[in-house]
Amino acid sequence: MNAFVSEIRSAVGATVVLGVICCGAYPVVVTAIAKTAFAEKADGSLIRDGSGKVVGSALLGQNFSGEKYFHPRPSAAGVNGYDAASSSGSNLGPTSQKLADLLRERVAAYRVANGLAADQDVPADAVTASGSGLDPHISPANAGLQAGRVAKARNLPVEKVRELIEAHTGKPDLGILGDAGVNVLQLNLALDAISP
Repeated sequence: MNAFVSEIRSAVGATVVLGVICCGAYPVVVTAIAKTAFAEKADGSLIRDGSGKVVGSALLGQNFSGEKYFHPRPSAAGVNGYDAASSSGSNLGPTSQKLADLLRERVAAYRVANGLAADQDVPADAVTASGSGLDPHISPANAGLQAGRVAKARNLPVEKVRELIEAHTGKPDLGILGDAGVNVLQLNLALDAISP
């Protein structure tokens, strides 16, 4: 009986000690280090407008519509897309007729919206959702094809819009990991700053 009680006491003691360390001390230490060393990232990489109001995160895509804004890649996250609580892809595979029809519609709509020829190649990220449905970036090629529409809608020289695209194009990590990408929210905020 004493051995059994001793085993129970040891198990309960270990559970309490590990609970305090893993559920209390460790998260506090990691949070303190993150807030000190990486304050912006630890707070969610929040983006603020000119007045200081939080308008989004550099890590999450948002839907933009209208001629004067760059449009993000499509989203399958949630009913209307871009729902961070329902992050997901469409789960439609390459042999899916539904996906083929959807892509055909998106390509046609993209060409019309951006004044492109009926046989103009369209970047894949312009018509396909990311795996999370929340990718905040588009490819430089996608942004470049939208530049004319945005410049016209804002009555700006297309060269100025292309300069903003270049200024908001992130390079691959360490120069080799991933692809260059344009953060749509940051680019649209920069456009609003020069042409409200």
